[in-house]
Amino acid sequence: MMRSILIGTTLVLILASGLAIGCQKSPFAGNDPANPETQNPAVPVEVAPVVRGAIESTVKSARALEAEEEVKVYSRTANRVTKLRVEEGDSVEKGRVLLQLDDDIQQTQYKKAQVRFEKAKQEYERQKPLFEQNLISEQAFKEAQFEQKQLELALEDARRDLDYTEVRAPISGIVTARRVNLGDLVNLNQHLFDIIDFNSIVARLYVPEQELSHLTIGQPARVATTALKGETFEGFIKRIAPVVESKTGTVKVTIAFKDVGPLRPGMYVDVEIVTTKRTDAILLSKRSMVYDGERMFVFRLGPDRTVERLLVVPKIVDNLNVEPVSGFNEGDLIVVAGQSGLKDGARVRLPDDPDPSKEAETTAPHLTSAD
Repeated sequence: MMRSILIGTTLVLILASGLAIGCQKSPFAGNDPANPETQNPAVPVEVAPVVRGAIESTVKSARALEAEEEVKVYSRTANRVTKLRVEEGDSVEKGRVLLQLDDDIQQTQYKKAQVRFEKAKQEYERQKPLFEQNLISEQAFKEAQFEQKQLELALEDARRDLDYTEVRAPISGIVTARRVNLGDLVNLNQHLFDIIDFNSIVARLYVPEQELSHLTIGQPARVATTALKGETFEGFIKRIAPVVESKTGTVKVTIAFKDVGPLRPGMYVDVEIVTTKRTDAILLSKRSMVYDGERMFVFRLGPDRTVERLLVVPKIVDNLNVEPVSGFNEGDLIVVAGQSGLKDGARVRLPDDPDPSKEAETTAPHLTSAD
């Protein structure tokens, strides 16, 4: 009797266990192999329509600014500095006196030369009518004429030496360096000042020869520098070198400015030369691009929520967009987020689409204590 009771109890426990196992399978009904939503889940992505807009092609380069008119002023005679007429930062016109040297010796030499020349000139003027009347020989007249010319040249030399005691600006510009002080003894050919014409500031770029056909004199360029963040300056192509550098395959292009503003020589700048500009182009956002080596691809959304992987052949590229040569229309929906792991033909789900996994959870049976 006891043995019969034990066998009956064992059968009841086995049946109860089987019933519990069967009931626990219901929450995983979503993994049914026959359900494609669970075996091949849609990839969540974001899309944006293809639009039309403006785009431009540019040639970019980074260089330091330099001044085409920059001179070093040297002394042309030796003496002591008696007057300083300018300081660093002063604007000067061509010919302005920058400093005055002691000119006592030069003044004396000039006056002596002037006296000698006047004496020779008077002698020549006295002998000229005598020669015309054949009262003196031709040789005596020629000697008087020669003496006058020689002393005239000596007077010009003395005047030049006197002028050299006033150091003048050879160009108009800004005094960027003063290298002498009042009272200094200046030697011949000593470096005294630096002067720069800031209106002659340029950026010299070296552009690939493939871009040469897109460049013309006067073409606009944009210039920006990290020293002046947020500011862009308008430049233009002033010169294009007539030859190509054989070693580098580049062409030297000189960018000038109509208004240099706060730009200064030595500033490091980024230059963009606008080579092509279109106002009504098909635009693909760079956010949508997937790169495979040097090739670019995008995923276009189909009506059945699958995507098509398309090669993009760029026509114009800027910082934000790409204009393709062909293959796209305005309004096409292109994947702009979530495309990194996509494959051609993959199923996708947009942010507003229902989530199948959450739907499965809501429809799955729930066990209660009563069950």
